[in-house]
Amino acid sequence: MTRFGKLVTAMVTPFDDAGRISESKLVNLIRHLEDNGTDSILVAGTTGEGPTISRDEYIWLTRTVRDIARIETKIIAGASTNNTARSVEMAKIAADTGVNGLLLVSPYYNKPTQEGLYAHFTTIAAATPLPCIIYDIPGRCGVKVEGETMRRLSEVGNIIGVKEASGSLDSVSTVRRLCGADFAIYSGDDSLTLPMLAVGACGVISVASHIVGKQIKEMITAFIDESNFRKALDIHLSLWDLFKVLFITTNPIPVKYALNRIGIDVGGYRLPMCEPTSEQKKRIDEVVRG
Repeated sequence: MTRFGKLVTAMVTPFDDAGRISESKLVNLIRHLEDNGTDSILVAGTTGEGPTISRDEYIWLTRTVRDIARIETKIIAGASTNNTARSVEMAKIAADTGVNGLLLVSPYYNKPTQEGLYAHFTTIAAATPLPCIIYDIPGRCGVKVEGETMRRLSEVGNIIGVKEASGSLDSVSTVRRLCGADFAIYSGDDSLTLPMLAVGACGVISVASHIVGKQIKEMITAFIDESNFRKALDIHLSLWDLFKVLFITTNPIPVKYALNRIGIDVGGYRLPMCEPTSEQKKRIDEVVRG
């Protein structure tokens, strides 16, 4: 097992009616995740509406999640923006709050070259003793971390893996071939977790685990530990509709709505995120309620 386990939940950030982060809702959510298969929790990522969280909230949130979570639950903090200097500051702050690792997303909007990506990630990694996971999501960032760049990054001591959200099994195969067996590859797409396991992934950084964490953990365990591919496929297919409906519109809009509907109160959204449409709510309700 990797140091962050098979199932990492990219946790939503719960808000109260005034739009502030709610500690009581946070406690309930973390316990729900821990009781349903989550090995590690990712805080202040995209699913956690990280871009809307202030510096002071970031310090409070990362520290509070570490304090609330059980000791065996590892905490990973989203710790980068498209500004390298600001990302270095975030990495240092996160380390001081006691988290166990960092997720570093590719710079968005400014579209750096491969050399710029390498310099961005290595500069942040050099500023912290924490293990770092690269987040490769070209659909949101407009730039892909190519295989050779990932190989170079994998040679940096505390860059230990990648959240692969390019949607390409070829990319996963390339990273596994170039970066060696010890480099952790996490699926960044719930619907692609099973096929990614087949080409070298070790688990998933998941959104759907908010709702079906036990089933996702069972699927991964069936594939990796039991070599029970039929069982893993059956679970994958049983979860397919949920995997897809949770991305019927921009993440984390559907998953927050779904959590509220099943009785896990996480409140609303911060702009520019907003409520799903009536039609989207109807579709989410149909799938979540079965």
